[in-house]
Amino acid sequence: MLLPLRAHHPARSLCGPLTNKAWGRPSGLLLRSRVPLRLPITGAVPAGAQSSIYARRFATTPTARMSLPSKISAIGINKTGDFDVIEKLELPFPQNAPGNVLIKVQYGGVNFIDTYFRKGLYPISQFPQALGREAAGEVIALPTDESVLSNEEYKLRGLKVGARVAANTLGAFSEYVSVPWNKVYALPEHLSTRVAAASLLQGATALTFVTEAYNVQKGDVVLVHTVAGGLGLIFAQLIKARGATVIGTTSTPEKAALAKAHGADHVILYTKEDLVQRVLELTNGEGVHAIFDGVGKDTFEADLKVIRRKGTLVSVGNASGAVPPFPPLRLVEKNVKLLRPTLDNYIYTPEEGRTYVTELFKLIENGTVKINIHGDYPFTAEGVQQSQKDLTGGKTTGKLLIKISDA
Repeated sequence: MLLPLRAHHPARSLCGPLTNKAWGRPSGLLLRSRVPLRLPITGAVPAGAQSSIYARRFATTPTARMSLPSKISAIGINKTGDFDVIEKLELPFPQNAPGNVLIKVQYGGVNFIDTYFRKGLYPISQFPQALGREAAGEVIALPTDESVLSNEEYKLRGLKVGARVAANTLGAFSEYVSVPWNKVYALPEHLSTRVAAASLLQGATALTFVTEAYNVQKGDVVLVHTVAGGLGLIFAQLIKARGATVIGTTSTPEKAALAKAHGADHVILYTKEDLVQRVLELTNGEGVHAIFDGVGKDTFEADLKVIRRKGTLVSVGNASGAVPPFPPLRLVEKNVKLLRPTLDNYIYTPEEGRTYVTELFKLIENGTVKINIHGDYPFTAEGVQQSQKDLTGGKTTGKLLIKISDA
């Protein structure tokens, strides 16, 4: 039986990039199935397309219609504020741009950056806005833009319909997301979507920061604040793997034990010990070569006291609030380098993203980096609220996840 190439609405059965109004709304989707279908060329493609690339693709590619919902569920906000602004949203099904990959999300990673968006520290262009910055799941549709499909970097991604992927995108706490292809990474065979969602953002952040913000070398002494958190544990493992000494800070003996099991050589309990005194004792009064500080306001003054001459202070985040303005002359005393980098600017080009994420996944697969997952939270407003309360309240170790759908 010959199937007409036609997009139905409202069920939104889609079968390719249709551009003629008679053939339905442009979808930008290229959906593939494992069952070949006989598709006629003449009379079964958009008007005037018989000799186009669409005709050739429909003639040679196993393509099938797939019913997709017109609405999706997401967890996000309609305004900035406290935890209670987080709510369940009903959003239109995402329109897949020609250069995007459509993903059915299985897990979303919880990060401090989610709280920055929720509180308004980072700007949001429009509301409603789904929260979450990292997702992992299954590819539903590929780009249709010929310039993308012929791009060598795109080909190196190995993206296919049905493939398991991780993606760096705002709005990850959604049933489906449409993501630019250069923010999507295919997973190795033995890496689950759960571990991928727990490792992409924090893992790539730690890897790029210890390479470019401060290139950690053998023999360095490095201070990592909140070392028992998801990001801190990855920092500790990467720094240790490079032959450096890791000094970490945390709040409880249990968290200290976990940090040591992940590579920390010394752990300071900031609730009981004097941070500056202990760091200077451990470094014979010289201080540390580098600091990775995700706390911000509460630790900045101590950082300036324990950094050594020509040391590098990397501001990773603002868990306690943003560092207040200060005169650059404060850095003169020790010729300190101060950075506030972002992951996105280290993986700005497709090649940079692929290179770093490929290296990260290899480090996880070979056991150099172990991903510690604190737990899965439900895909509800209450679940996301609780995840942020636990994260910001210092009650967790390792990574927090939102389970959005079954694998």
